[in-house]
Amino acid sequence: MKHIAIALLCLTAALVNSSQAQDAPQMDLPRVKLSAGMHLIDAQVAATIEQRSTGLMFRRDMPQSEGMLFVFEQASVQCFWMKNTLLPLTAAFVANDGTIVNLADMKPRTTESHCSKEPVRYVLEMNQGWFGKKGIKTGFKLGGPPFETK
Repeated sequence: MKHIAIALLCLTAALVNSSQAQDAPQMDLPRVKLSAGMHLIDAQVAATIEQRSTGLMFRRDMPQSEGMLFVFEQASVQCFWMKNTLLPLTAAFVANDGTIVNLADMKPRTTESHCSKEPVRYVLEMNQGWFGKKGIKTGFKLGGPPFETK
């Protein structure tokens, strides 16, 4: 009976810790420097399923020169939504070579789906309005290590 009680206590602690982690923003992801013409971007890299699933959820603010780069194993049509995301964001759907395929403004706390117009391996989320203020549109090419040919 004592072993069952200890096991239940451990399970409860694990569930509490995992639910707390799901309600907190992820701030400790690896980072990569990207360029958009003369503009530099400090992007957190979400490369695992768990990192991509959490994305920028629960963030209350984000500096203007920061964003999050979602990296997928292979190119496919990528769709994003904002159910637990508190910030208005713009998603840039990006081809292997860094070319922006399309941009989508996304409203916070919605389940509206925003998809790439063609298969992509990368999605860069920035504060809404950042791309427009910099004059960056569909067809613009981003620079940085992920987009360099190997």
